[in-house]
Amino acid sequence: MPTPARVVLGCALVLLALTLLNAGLADSFTPELERAEVLCGMAAVGLMLVAVLWTRADPTQAKPRPLSGKQGLQLAPALDEAIREELAWGSHMLLTATPAATLLVFWRDQVILRRGLLGDGDAAFTPGPICRRAMDRQTTISLVNTTLFPGRHEFDPVLDNLPAVLIVPLASEGVLILGGWSERCFSQADEQWLEGWGARLRTKLEGVTTEACCGVDPA
Repeated sequence: MPTPARVVLGCALVLLALTLLNAGLADSFTPELERAEVLCGMAAVGLMLVAVLWTRADPTQAKPRPLSGKQGLQLAPALDEAIREELAWGSHMLLTATPAATLLVFWRDQVILRRGLLGDGDAAFTPGPICRRAMDRQTTISLVNTTLFPGRHEFDPVLDNLPAVLIVPLASEGVLILGGWSERCFSQADEQWLEGWGARLRTKLEGVTTEACCGVDPA
C-alpha cells in the first residue's frame, strides 16, 4: 500500500475510533448525536474506500504477468541506416525506461520493427479498428486493462494476452504499439515519452522515400 493511502486509512481508523468513543461516553442519545454519529461513520467508511481504491490504482503495485515469448529484435530488411539507428535507440530506451514488454512499429503497410518479447510464430500484424481509430483521430489510445476491451485480440499478433497496450499514431500511415507487463502499468510520463518519440520517428520516416526507408522495389 502506498504511503498516501496508508495516511488516509489511518485517518479513517482514528475517526472511527473517536466516533465509537464519543458514543460510549454519551449520557444519552439525542437525535443530533445520532445524526453526527452516522455522518462520522459514513466519513470513516468513505476514507477507507479511498485508501483501497488508491492502492488498486497505484501502477507500481501491479504484478507483472508471465507472458510467453522470447526476447528478440526484428528489423525490416534494407532499412535506411539512419532509420535503423533511430529505431534501435528509441526502442531500447522505451524497453528499459518504461514497464514495456514488447514494441512494434507499423509503417506504410508493413512492420518495420519488433523488439522485446516476441511471440511464437510469424503472425502478420494488420491494424484493426482500434489502431485505425488512433490514426483517423490522430490521438493516443491507452488500453489500461485489455481484458475490458472486446477488440483486444487485434494485438495478439504483437504478443498474446498483453495486459496493457499504448497505441500512438504515426500520422495516417502507421502506428507505434507498446505492450506492458501488467494492467495499468503505464504512467502519464510513459505515454508522453512514447508520443514524443513517435513524433520524432514519424518526422524521420516521412523525410525519406518509401524505397530508401523500407527497401521497397520501385515500380
